Amino acid sequence: MAAPMLRLCCPGRRWALACIDGCSRHRRGAPNGCTSSRRRGQSSVAQQPFITAQKPRKGEHEWAAVVGLEIHAQISSKSKLFSGSQVHFAAPPNSLVSFFDASLPGTLPVLNRRCVEAAVMTGLALNCRINKKSLFDRKHYFYADLPAGYQITQQRLPIAVNGSLVYSFCAGKNRSQVINKTARVKQIQLEQDSGKSLHDDLRSQTLIDLNRADYEIQRQINELENGGEILNETRSFDSKLGCTIPMRDKEGKQDYRFMPEPNLPPLLLYDTESLPAGADPQQVIDIDRIREQLPELPSVTREKLVQQYGMLPEHSFTLLNEVGLLEFFQNVMKETRAEPKKVTSWVLNTLLGFLKQQNLAVSESPVTPSALAELLNLLDRKAISSSAAKQVFEELWRNEGKTPAQIVSEKKLELMQDQEALEQLCHAVMEGHPQVVMDVKKGNPRAINKLIGLVRKATLSRADPTVIKEILEKKLAS
Repeated sequence: MAAPMLRLCCPGRRWALACIDGCSRHRRGAPNGCTSSRRRGQSSVAQQPFITAQKPRKGEHEWAAVVGLEIHAQISSKSKLFSGSQVHFAAPPNSLVSFFDASLPGTLPVLNRRCVEAAVMTGLALNCRINKKSLFDRKHYFYADLPAGYQITQQRLPIAVNGSLVYSFCAGKNRSQVINKTARVKQIQLEQDSGKSLHDDLRSQTLIDLNRADYEIQRQINELENGGEILNETRSFDSKLGCTIPMRDKEGKQDYRFMPEPNLPPLLLYDTESLPAGADPQQVIDIDRIREQLPELPSVTREKLVQQYGMLPEHSFTLLNEVGLLEFFQNVMKETRAEPKKVTSWVLNTLLGFLKQQNLAVSESPVTPSALAELLNLLDRKAISSSAAKQVFEELWRNEGKTPAQIVSEKKLELMQDQEALEQLCHAVMEGHPQVVMDVKKGNPRAINKLIGLVRKATLSRADPTVIKEILEKKLAS
């Protein structure tokens, strides 16, 4: 047996279609998902079908695809779900196998406490109702990598049910519009994983082709509009035919012959109110204690970034989506006096741009948070210009072990602090370009930019453009 698993079921376990007529969906039955249009025995994942008020005709209705997902997540634990064997990725084949894993007669499962706690924490994070009593079942099927001939799972009464995941994404022309969506979670169950069958040993790879993503949607639309029905079945994609073909019927649960797991008692959980007096904390699992240990969820972090720093929502998404980038940003903020808006711009545009160009992770950045904070401090107190700051960053990226201040000093990138000398330069530029001065006085707003550029050139870009503009405007007005 491989690592312990969590199985998350969203309502509906396959592609299905809902007919939208006059902006409404017609259906009957419980509102917990959709799949088959066939009325045979319903399973826990074969939900009531969507139906229309009348028989759909081709091209008459707009169809919306409704997709249910079954997600298998490996629990981060040191040992397996029902045995003490270690879990180690890429270990040699069959080097971490206990007697129970090999299904030797007389061996019994022992539930891993860490896995139960991880399941509870996952359920709380996904807004699920945690069942204080859950049961284990045997699911029978015969695969070469399942030596017992059955899998221990939670079919009848799983550990967590009826949750939801609220997720957001940026849309619009400039990705400035944040759209919130909610995905329902039907249940979370602890489940023993099977072994692994290796395929294509010669090439040692598995290839994925995403071109086939909407073949099944179109097939179901054609089937419904031509008066057919959608069967609850497993289908395979035939690359030669360019379409899906039926593999096996999935309408009922009979094939798996579910039965209660006789070797595991019901799993009992407690909260603060139901916890027995004097109970040993090591012998019980307290839901409320696990709730207190929940880390801050991404949606909460994004909201804090927007509120605390006045950050655009789309920027908060980028900070969280890039591993390590939020921590980098926060470390820079601790050491700089620069405004959050400027820090955000440098982290998301300059730093992230350099990382993407060289395909580096944030942890591999040659520019440290402290170095960037020092650079931004120089910029904030107007010791250097924006263009000089970019030169300093490029030098830091070369990772020559120098500080921003050392680079500024060596390359003489400091801004001119001598106001009188700068006024003399401005006067000389105006004297040497009378036609440009005349254009400014005639009301050409762009002409002054040329004068600013000439002064900056004379100072080797060591003068602040804002200060130059103020001096020029004062002289032009006199």
